[in-house]
Amino acid sequence: MFQFFSNRNFKGVLLGFAFLISIGTFIYTKTLVDKLKQEEHRKVELWAQATHRLAESHNSSGDELAFTFDVVENNQTVPIIVTNQNDSILYDRNLEIADGPGKQQKLQQILANMKKQYPPIAIPISSGKKNLIYYSNSVLLKKLRYYPLVQLLILILFILVAYIAFSASRVSEQNRVWVGMAKETAHQLGTPISSMMAWVELLRMQNVDESIVSEIAKDTERLNRITERFSKIGSAPELTETNVVEVLANSIEYLEKRSPKRILFTSNFNPFQEIMIPLNTSLFSWVIENLCKNAIDAIEGKGEINVSLYVAPEELYIDVSDTGKGIPKTSFREVFRPGYTTKKRGWGLGLSLAKRIIENYHNGHISVKHSEINKGTTFRIVLHSDENLTEKITQPV
Repeated sequence: MFQFFSNRNFKGVLLGFAFLISIGTFIYTKTLVDKLKQEEHRKVELWAQATHRLAESHNSSGDELAFTFDVVENNQTVPIIVTNQNDSILYDRNLEIADGPGKQQKLQQILANMKKQYPPIAIPISSGKKNLIYYSNSVLLKKLRYYPLVQLLILILFILVAYIAFSASRVSEQNRVWVGMAKETAHQLGTPISSMMAWVELLRMQNVDESIVSEIAKDTERLNRITERFSKIGSAPELTETNVVEVLANSIEYLEKRSPKRILFTSNFNPFQEIMIPLNTSLFSWVIENLCKNAIDAIEGKGEINVSLYVAPEELYIDVSDTGKGIPKTSFREVFRPGYTTKKRGWGLGLSLAKRIIENYHNGHISVKHSEINKGTTFRIVLHSDENLTEKITQPV
């Protein structure tokens, strides 16, 4: 259940909840508006009858006249215009129009709108003639018609704020876990690495084959760099102008020597070029290693890993492709979520860390560019630059 509410389904639940509330509110408000329309129509009819009775007041008693007059005076909400048979305006009520030269013109405009809304109510007068009562919706009724929209906007705003707060809280909690785990890992690695460095020096003093000692020293240095990487998690890393081509070449060379022989590493760039860009070498090489190690895990049997480099004026693209089992399109974003893994004992942290390093620390972008089941996957890294990178490329001599 936690997984269900921790991914995109949570957004769907929120949107569905908002949709159901908005539909329910709309239906309820529409029913209420229809009832108020009927009430206002009856009110106008009653007002018309009362007005007619007042016109024939010579046949009425005093109490009846008082009651009829109260009915006429109690209409304080429904806008009304009374005309004769020739549509000449005789009387208006509940219209906020100031007296002045333009009043008649405004009344004619309002009358035209009233004719479009409801049919008039006739008031019989003497000699077979009649006056006509035109009316429109009250201000309250007009406001109620827009109430569902206002409520929907408020609901959307509330859900948006709640979702942002929830996401921020979850990201903050993840950050604390990342930092705590990384610091503790760096602390735990410190002692054995120091011991291994001492053992390397002791092996050299014992005249052990230098090629063996050299490889052990490289791995020890590698562990030292890994400790350094973990210790930097949670703090802003220092970015320095670095030759990205050299970093890529060194990472591929290191992995190639320690990967199964069935894996063929190829590169689509000139290893002797220089392309300077702000990088943290330790963390960036970690990203390349993570992508390559994931590619190795995805390849069953023989396969190939290719690293390509493309330069645009203000952007640098690095593609890491493999011929592995591929990723379903539905999981293109999920692979970067902490905990996502296809391995039985995997932690699902590698790609999440890679995304954090590229996007949070290097202000770049990493994504699954392309993937096809049983044919392979291509991850793309995009690094931005404020300068024209094509002009900074140094060609080999």
